[in-house]
Amino acid sequence: MHREILYLAIPNILSNISVPLLSTVDTALMGRLSEFHIGAVGVGSMIFNFIYWNFGFLRMGTTGMTAQAFGRKDEKLVGLNLGRPVFVAVVLAMIILLFNVPLGKLGILLMGAGEEVSPLIGTYFRIRIWAAPATLLLYVLMGWFFGLQNAIFPLLLTIFINIVNILCSYVFVFRLGWEIEGVAWGTVIAQYAGLLMALGLAVYRYPHLVRGLKLVEITQWRAFRVFLRVNRDIFLRTFMLTFAFGFFYAKSSIFGPELLAVNVILLQYVNWMSYAIDGFAFAAESVVGKYFGSGDKQKFFTSVRLSFLWALASALLVSAAYLLSGASLLRVFTDQQEVIASAGPYLFWMYLFPVVGFACYIWDGVFIGMTASVAMRNTMAIAFLVFLGAYALFVPLWQNHGLWMALLTFLGARGLFQWYVFSRKGIELA
Repeated sequence: MHREILYLAIPNILSNISVPLLSTVDTALMGRLSEFHIGAVGVGSMIFNFIYWNFGFLRMGTTGMTAQAFGRKDEKLVGLNLGRPVFVAVVLAMIILLFNVPLGKLGILLMGAGEEVSPLIGTYFRIRIWAAPATLLLYVLMGWFFGLQNAIFPLLLTIFINIVNILCSYVFVFRLGWEIEGVAWGTVIAQYAGLLMALGLAVYRYPHLVRGLKLVEITQWRAFRVFLRVNRDIFLRTFMLTFAFGFFYAKSSIFGPELLAVNVILLQYVNWMSYAIDGFAFAAESVVGKYFGSGDKQKFFTSVRLSFLWALASALLVSAAYLLSGASLLRVFTDQQEVIASAGPYLFWMYLFPVVGFACYIWDGVFIGMTASVAMRNTMAIAFLVFLGAYALFVPLWQNHGLWMALLTFLGARGLFQWYVFSRKGIELA
């Protein structure tokens, strides 16, 4: 079981590391221009996170359902678990493109960005929004590969996409002088390049699963309704999660452009932490889903326990790394001395986030593997209310430190409530 988890987790970790590497490079590129460019990319990326993360059910729901069908050795259902989310992703992408202008204006308004930053955010949004179809379809294909216990294809795809993105962004920003437009176009080009590669890998490796898919089977209402119900709850759960981080960004703007830049940079530390631990969460989605689908209770509970064990080890390593080199990493993101000096007093929060927050990521993986979407939604709702209460309590007392305390409380509360629900219901949760 250790080998099975590591076989899935290690490629996921390597894949995940390249994701924050991209946002790190974008932040570093803008950090050589001004604090306004740093804030614009951070807020602009958060707007897209708010849009795309809400459609994260296209990956998570696909992984859980595919893993369970794989565990039952139902190849027909495995294929349909690709076709149904592809159909939904195409429809959603068309809606996003149709309403891209009001979406952009609403995002900037809700984020509360200042006059200096808003035009830069608008430029970034108007370009990057055209990657929507590729981004959503990649969610589906990544989730499907994970459900098939294949972590190698997502690794290859993620590394390829981010290499293309980094190279394009560097050339566009430093060689062609496109500034924030260059970062946005780099993302668009990389997403479509990745989609073409993902489609090629699916057809090459799994022709027997994708051949013969018919629209009438994909949209058969009774089965499609189950798919929509599970993903509705995951959507609501993810909406609250993204709203919490969007709220964090919006309230960061209140403290001025310098502390906004500080929080954008330190959230990169949180991203690195979350993606490192998510490697084991993604492994849990696949392994837990497989054994839940096959009905093997002993291996199911063993996979849950060992996923937590490995995630805790990973969290301790990340925390130790931040303790030893967190201050030095600031200079990777920016050469603005005022921003570096302002970030120093907030670094100790980065040492706490991995240890306090790791459990909620693994519980997410367990619940996704079980397709326990109602429990995911309900525990997130309670934790979100705790987050708002923590914000109201701590920010008036500690200002920006209070904002970080509220976010830390949010992650800790999620893990605690998920543990309570699982401890009471276990394998009957779904």
